[in-house]
Amino acid sequence: MEPWFREAAAADPGRVHTEGHAARVAIEVAREQVASFLGCRGSREVVFTSGATESIITATWMATEQSAHIVLPAVEHSAVRRASEMFGMPTVVGVDPWGRVDADELLAEVHADTALVHVQWGNHEVGTLQPVERIVSACRERGVLVHVDAAMAAGHVPVSFASLDADLLSVSAHKLGGPPGVGALLVRRGLRLRPLMVGGDQERARRAGFENVPAIVGFGAACESAARFDDPDAERALIRRVIDGSGLSVLGDPTDSLPHLVCLSIEAVEAEPVLLGLDQAGIAVHSGSSCSSEALEPSPVLEAMGVDASRSLRVSVGWSTTDTDIDAFLRALPGVLSRLRALGDRH
Repeated sequence: MEPWFREAAAADPGRVHTEGHAARVAIEVAREQVASFLGCRGSREVVFTSGATESIITATWMATEQSAHIVLPAVEHSAVRRASEMFGMPTVVGVDPWGRVDADELLAEVHADTALVHVQWGNHEVGTLQPVERIVSACRERGVLVHVDAAMAAGHVPVSFASLDADLLSVSAHKLGGPPGVGALLVRRGLRLRPLMVGGDQERARRAGFENVPAIVGFGAACESAARFDDPDAERALIRRVIDGSGLSVLGDPTDSLPHLVCLSIEAVEAEPVLLGLDQAGIAVHSGSSCSSEALEPSPVLEAMGVDASRSLRVSVGWSTTDTDIDAFLRALPGVLSRLRALGDRH
């Protein structure tokens, strides 16, 4: 990415001069890298965005041009839920105690006038995998557009856009070791939908605006690196150590789930002081959604599962996590919990 931050290299990829052509080549190389990693039919299916949130909003806007009815599980990301409420008339389908939607229940809400079905690949808070293949297949048979939020899955489980045969799919670079502020919306080849970002013909008239060349280059490099080095088994082994070593119960499916995160139930104490105590020990974890730190309402995902959202601890690992990091977590957690429980007993 570094050369593309320098002024001499910050040329407009839409220009015909040498500098512009070099920037265009860099973008298209990155597009090929992203397309290859995500199993696209070709690089033309990749539309670069500022991240999965923009991709989700764009997908929802695109699909609701002719009809407003949207179907989605109750545990979808807030970007999915809010975009569906803003642009359409959503039907929300409940989930089981592990956070998994029943495919038959969801498909029962899909009608001839349904514009879009949302389904995430794996849940962003508890890791539970959803029946994406069955839902996508049934929606394609019915001629209903389906969007898959794969932001939490890409880079951690194999993702093939072509094999899945979805219409739209969203990802973020930072979830797989790339830079923040860049992502992609995959649009099935031959699908013609209205763009959200208008004004120029960038991204083949699907997303207007001067491309973020350094971030796009970094996204492509991250995909190429992840294809060679990511190891879901290694991530799952680290998470297994977290589960076994903490002695806490798991919220979400303990086996049919994303390999790199787990949501734990912490009884008798609320999550916020646990987060602060672990932070003082140099451990960065979450409670509920990673996007909810400024929100006061409890996690909609955990509420939909019927569990206490105020007593959850989400632990995730990534490409840079080591056994030493897990050791530090397992050393710090018991002391934090015992001190907080002792305070609670005194009050």
